[in-house]
Amino acid sequence: MPAPRTVLLTGAAGGLGTLMRGLLPAYGYELRLLDMNPIDGQPGAITADLADKDALREAVRGVDAIIHLAGISLEASFEKILRANIEGTYNLYEAAREEGVGRIVFASSNHAVGFTPRPRDGAPLIPVEAPHRPDTYYGLSKCFGEDLAQLYWDQHGIETVSVRIGSCFMEPNSVRMLSVWMSPGDGARLFHAALTAEGVGHTVVYGSSANTRLWWDLSTARALGYEPQDDSEQYAEKLVAEQGELDPENRAHAYLGGPFVTDPPRWPH
Repeated sequence: MPAPRTVLLTGAAGGLGTLMRGLLPAYGYELRLLDMNPIDGQPGAITADLADKDALREAVRGVDAIIHLAGISLEASFEKILRANIEGTYNLYEAAREEGVGRIVFASSNHAVGFTPRPRDGAPLIPVEAPHRPDTYYGLSKCFGEDLAQLYWDQHGIETVSVRIGSCFMEPNSVRMLSVWMSPGDGARLFHAALTAEGVGHTVVYGSSANTRLWWDLSTARALGYEPQDDSEQYAEKLVAEQGELDPENRAHAYLGGPFVTDPPRWPH
């Protein structure tokens, strides 16, 4: 499809949102920014909570597509996850339906399948068809988001690419992250592909760079036109020297979700 011109970026003040608002304009996008927190240096940004249905509808009005990054990105109580990630994502999809927005890129997570054993000893890469096995309430909310996206495609014709993001930072900071790292540049390439690919319906993809130690299958992402350029292996020697290789007897090392299956980091708010 032709590249959308105006894209609503929710969660624009967060870590990933901050990276993407710096990188995506180079692809020709005019970004409309939304976050529950004010964004320094962005006087036109919309400050609104996902619970504010009127503000959401106004935010999506007139945009060509949405990248939905907003919500809680770590573990929290079910009540907090319910409000921010489950009800909030529903509110966004309803606003998109009401305003006729036809394409959403949904920030799902590897934690939707976090209790999937990581591949070892030449085992096949984890496919996107792997059944949902959330490792936290956070991961559960991403399962809901993927299923909501499928419903809104089947029921209302809104297309979604659900991106099961690994870890998008400037550099990986753990041995586990060597397998799931997505460089910011590759993140922008993947979001651009997800916004412009033809006929996606509801497509689930894994979001990472082309890492030497990759655990999951990037074929559905590549089918969108995504061509990752980076590999975490350049950081491997230093990280392995500091932390050692992953121990298959350690539950936090044995499953895709890593420490989320044993002692998940908590949302600080």
